[in-house]
Amino acid sequence: MLLRNLVITLMLLYTYGSDAQNVLSAKIDQKAQSLEKKLIDWRRDFHQNPELGNREFKTAEKVANHLKQLGLEVQTGVAHTGVVGLLKGGKQGPVVALRADMDALPVTERVDVPFKSTVVTDYNGQKTGVMHACGHDTHIAILMGVAEVLSSMKGELAGTVKFIFQPAEEGAPEGEEGGAELMVKQGVLENPKVDAVFGLHIDSQIEVGKIGYKPGPTMAAVDILTINVKGKQTHGAYPWSGVDPIVTSAQIINSLQTIVSRNLNLTQAPAVVTIGMINGGIRQNIIPESVKMVGTIRTFDEKMHVFVHKRINDISTHVAESAGATADVKIQILYPVTVNDVPLTEKMIGTLQNVAGTENVSLIPAKTGAEDFSYYQQKVPGLFFFLGGMPKGKNVADAAPHHTPDFYVDEGSLVLGVRSLSRLTIDYLDMHKLAAKK
Repeated sequence: MLLRNLVITLMLLYTYGSDAQNVLSAKIDQKAQSLEKKLIDWRRDFHQNPELGNREFKTAEKVANHLKQLGLEVQTGVAHTGVVGLLKGGKQGPVVALRADMDALPVTERVDVPFKSTVVTDYNGQKTGVMHACGHDTHIAILMGVAEVLSSMKGELAGTVKFIFQPAEEGAPEGEEGGAELMVKQGVLENPKVDAVFGLHIDSQIEVGKIGYKPGPTMAAVDILTINVKGKQTHGAYPWSGVDPIVTSAQIINSLQTIVSRNLNLTQAPAVVTIGMINGGIRQNIIPESVKMVGTIRTFDEKMHVFVHKRINDISTHVAESAGATADVKIQILYPVTVNDVPLTEKMIGTLQNVAGTENVSLIPAKTGAEDFSYYQQKVPGLFFFLGGMPKGKNVADAAPHHTPDFYVDEGSLVLGVRSLSRLTIDYLDMHKLAAKK
């Protein structure tokens, strides 16, 4: 009899929790839809007024004012220009962190829209436009919307929500710290201690209305590779009188490609070694003394990560030595692998399916792009997913990729972004509330 009564009690608790959750979910969906015009206005304002990493002054001010108007506890100046808002629910429970990145890129926009960026700046000694060419403007608007939705039902939240508006995801200016790494270092995941973190990224090549995700390693670790090749300068008409660092560099570049094609078991994990910049020489008939190459390394596996570094160093130094030159190799580890916590992902995918429709939520391959969201995931379980921003019916091959002058996203994605992060939050809090009751 006692066992029967216990089962009935648990069933009632679950039913009550489900009904209450359904009501809250309906409120979220309705509130998010009502915010669509605001979301678009915010996004367009950020898009028209982009700011580079660690310089998001006006962006941060707009975000902070919004959070203060909602009655949140607000901290500014985190990791230079970051903003953190704290929403304490009406009931006890865990702490969920939600993150949006705020920085733009040194890209001159070509998209012909009324809110096109015309901002110009000097970057690395070159004059360039500034553009939200990675969709961070949508991320900011979405998280501001989530803050407004969840603060409107504060009394019904069984826990605390920490809103992290992060600067410099694309990297801090030379000589400065920044981004998620600095925010973590400054304690953004503490006081109160965060139990789980969620984030999203708009994707210009996933159709609007759809969501992509992957458990485990999702985005690559990224390193910056610099190789300085030193030869012996001479007249271009007498190459035998010197040591040509340009030819040596060409041989190094070709040899580096064998790391991925011949040294790695790519059935285990993908990898990329790319040289993206090469500088050397000043005149057509002078063989210069030195050449500088800069590139990027992408890996998903720690053993592979270490091995690739060793091979780059061995190949570069030995090829240079064979030509009578020298090669100085420096590798700066930038971001670790973005790893979605598998148990957390499995628990929360049902929420995304409920929000977008099961047929619109898909498992996707790992991406060789990188994200400093990985620094949060090193400390607490996290889920990072991709929100479709490509107009319906558009061919993926015709959709401009991120970090390009023609990058474009459909603003029809904004409401789904707000609904997704809001529902993930309340469902996570509710799971822990029901677990505590049982």
